Amino acid sequence: QVQLVESGGGLVQAGGSLRLSCAASGRTFSNYAMGWFRQAPGKEREFVAAISRSGGITSYADSVKGRFTISRTNAKNTVYLQMNSLKPEDTAVYYCAASYRLVVGSSRDYEYDYWGQGTQVTVSS
Repeated sequence: QVQLVESGGGLVQAGGSLRLSCAASGRTFSNYAMGWFRQAPGKEREFVAAISRSGGITSYADSVKGRFTISRTNAKNTVYLQMNSLKPEDTAVYYCAASYRLVVGSSRDYEYDYWGQGTQVTVSS
């Protein structure tokens, strides 16, 4: 069992930046590929970014490529999502997810085994 707790969300103006963190506990963090997903009101959950167990391989949704960066520090059991040049359409609840089945992260939410409670990100225009 892995427990995931997100933090770092908040209200920011368009063009601003936020850094989300996801702290994991319960198992060996480096055995899990990690992902970030988001869900806006009235919309389905969508993939944002993913990172491999070692941190060497990352992937991004086209909508955030070039603006968001996913990273991890295995010694601190934490994965991050640096979000720059934020847009109002980035407004959503952001969730981190962990998969013990994956070595490299995935954009498919059903491949993840554990989920955090989410953190709200609101971008004003």
